[in-house]
Amino acid sequence: MQAVELKHAYRLLNHGPTVLVGSAHAGQRDVMAAAWNMPLDFNPARVAVVVDKQCFTRGLMEASGQCVLSVPCRAVADLCFTLGSVSGRDVPGQDKLAHYGVATVPVPDTDLPLVDGCVAWLWCQLRPDVAMQQAYDLLVLDVKAAWADERAFAQGRWTPVDQLDPALHTLHHLGAGQFWLPGHSLQAQVLPPAAG
Repeated sequence: MQAVELKHAYRLLNHGPTVLVGSAHAGQRDVMAAAWNMPLDFNPARVAVVVDKQCFTRGLMEASGQCVLSVPCRAVADLCFTLGSVSGRDVPGQDKLAHYGVATVPVPDTDLPLVDGCVAWLWCQLRPDVAMQQAYDLLVLDVKAAWADERAFAQGRWTPVDQLDPALHTLHHLGAGQFWLPGHSLQAQVLPPAAG
């Protein structure tokens, strides 16, 4: 894990990957998958994620005022699908991470669970907007810190996908446990002005 400048944190989500949303409060923690997420701004670094108000993770997010987003890759596809399919309320002790043996790394001075084996991570603070949260389940998050696996993301940019270990390709959820994986990258060029 290497630190990512906050001005580049939006690039960790700009290509539309599924994320794992994790939170913790009062000795409880949970992680769920969310396909509906997006960058909102780069200065200040801000992202949004849709989390249904019935989700166990959402309650922890609202109680603690913070969360983490982990960007999973092909190597953890089954884990991503499992965390997105099983509620923390439905496992013994309500600790889905312990139940499935999920390796995590805590954010310093917090209990927030960064999921090990992912390619990027964002530590976020929830911006209170009760109307938006209640009407649309849309949570706006200020990014406080970001990290990435330098094999996948370095110097503010993703490694071109055709040069990347396939195990590190990000997941893009299509529904019912099916994911799309990036296959090729293309470097576009700015066109010259038209003559005349």
